[in-house]
Amino acid sequence: MRRIGIWIAAGGLLLATAACGGGGGGGGGTAATGRAQSLSVGAVAEPANLDFTSTEGAAIPQALLVNVYEGLVKLDQDGKIAPLLAEKWDVSDDRRTYTFTLRDNVTFSSGAPFTADDVVFSLDRVRSDWKLKIKTQLDAVEKTEKKDDSTVVVTLKRPSNGFLYSMATRLGAMFSRTGVADLANKPVGTGPYVLGAWRRGDSLRLDANPSYWGAKPPMPSVTLKYFKDATAMNNALLTGGIDVISSVQAPESLQQFADPARFETVEGSTNGEVVLSMNNSRPPFDDKKVRQAVRHAIDHKALLDTAWAGRGQLIGSMTPPTDPWYEDRTGDYPYDPAKARELLGGKTYEVTMRIPNLPYAVNSAQVVKSQLAQVGITAEIEPLEFPARWLDQVFTKADYHLSIINHVEPRDMGIFADKSYYFRYDNPEFGKLLASADAGTEQEQADDLKQAAKLLSEDAAADWLFLFPNLIVAKKGVTGLPKNAIAESFDFTALAKR
Repeated sequence: MRRIGIWIAAGGLLLATAACGGGGGGGGGTAATGRAQSLSVGAVAEPANLDFTSTEGAAIPQALLVNVYEGLVKLDQDGKIAPLLAEKWDVSDDRRTYTFTLRDNVTFSSGAPFTADDVVFSLDRVRSDWKLKIKTQLDAVEKTEKKDDSTVVVTLKRPSNGFLYSMATRLGAMFSRTGVADLANKPVGTGPYVLGAWRRGDSLRLDANPSYWGAKPPMPSVTLKYFKDATAMNNALLTGGIDVISSVQAPESLQQFADPARFETVEGSTNGEVVLSMNNSRPPFDDKKVRQAVRHAIDHKALLDTAWAGRGQLIGSMTPPTDPWYEDRTGDYPYDPAKARELLGGKTYEVTMRIPNLPYAVNSAQVVKSQLAQVGITAEIEPLEFPARWLDQVFTKADYHLSIINHVEPRDMGIFADKSYYFRYDNPEFGKLLASADAGTEQEQADDLKQAAKLLSEDAAADWLFLFPNLIVAKKGVTGLPKNAIAESFDFTALAKR
C-alpha cells in the first residue's frame, strides 16, 4: 500500500487481454505430451481492481508487474538492477542523464509496437495521471525525451541514487499509449502473460502471451486461487486443488507438509516489515514518551514465536537486512514493562487497534493487546475488511490509534518523510537525511540512511514487530519458486511443473 507497499497485504502474494469470464481452478491438466498446461497458486487478499496507478496496495503489482507489465529494468533475486525492456543504459558523469537503449521487436499484448514514444508517455503519465503518493519518488525527473524509436534520454534535476531503483518498481511499468482506457479491468503490457480470466472473489488466470518478445514461460497458464482463510488454502494443497501456497498464512501448520515425497517448503526473506503503526498526530501517540512506552512494552521474540511460529526476523526499524545500509536496531527498545510504565507516568489509556482481517495482523494484534494491557494501555481490536475498509479508514483517513500492516515495497523508508502519510510522522530532520542520501555518493547514501533508520527508531515513529518471511509450500515437482521476495512482483516466468 503505499505504498503501502504494504503487502498490503496479506502477507501473501496477491493478486491480468480478455474479458472477465470463466477461470481456472484446480491444479491444471496435462497435455498428451506430458507437459503440464497450468499451475494453480493459492493466495489471499484479492486485489480490488487491476490498476496499480490509481489503487493503493501491493496486491496488484505483485500479480502483474514483470508478468503482464514490464519496465525498462527489473530487480533480480539478489536485489540487483537487471535489464528488461532496456538492453542497456548509460549514465552521464554528473549522474543527471540516463540514456536507455530499448530492445527491438517488442510489442504490447494489443499488437501495438513498443517504442520510445511509449516510454515518454509512461514516465510523463506518472506525474500527470498517477494517484498514488509514491509517484513522488520520480520527482527528481526533469524531462524524458525520445532520441529515436529505440533510444530514450531521461534528465534529472539532480543526481538521484533512488531513480534507477524506482524504475524497477511499478513506477517504471511501461504502458501502451492506446492501452490505458480501462486499466482496472484490461491491462495491456509487454510481458510474458496476459489476463486470461478473472472470476472476482475466486480466481485470476494469466495465460502465456503468444506474441511475447522473450523466452516463452514454461507454464502456458497460471491461476491465482483466492482463499479466505489459511485452513482452506492448506486443505486445497493437501487435496490437490492447488499446486502452490504462495505465502503460508499459518506457519504452525507446516508439519502437515513434512512429507518430502509430496511437498517442498521454501523459506527465505522479504522486504516486508510488519509494522505496528501508531498515529503520531492523535493522542496519546502524539506524545513520544507514549510511543516509546509501547516499544518497551512489547516482547518481540515472544510475539514472533506466538503469532508466526518463530518464522521471520526481528529488525527494529524500517530497513531489512537485504539493504546495504541495514543495522540491527532491535536493542534500541528492549522489552522492559517497568520502563514502559515509567514513561507513561502512571497514566492509563484506552485505544482502538484497527487492523486488516489478515492472519498475521490478527495473530499479532492479540499478542500486542495482551502485552500493552500489562503496562496500562487497553487496546480494543477492530478487524477491518481488507483491502477496502482498511484502506479507507486507516490508510486514507488515518482514523485509528494503532494498526498492524506488512509494508512490502522495497526500500520504502521514505514513506515516513511524508507527514500526510497515515503514520502522520513529522520530523524535518528525517526528510533532510533522505534527501542527502539520494544525492550523495554510495558511502554517503549508506551513512545517511543508517542515520535515518536510527532516527525513526529513536523517535518511535512506529514499532517494527518482525520481518515477514518468504514461506512457500508446493507440490513436489514444482520448480522455479523464488527463495526471496525482495521485489514488488511475484515472478511467474520461472515456474514449471513436472
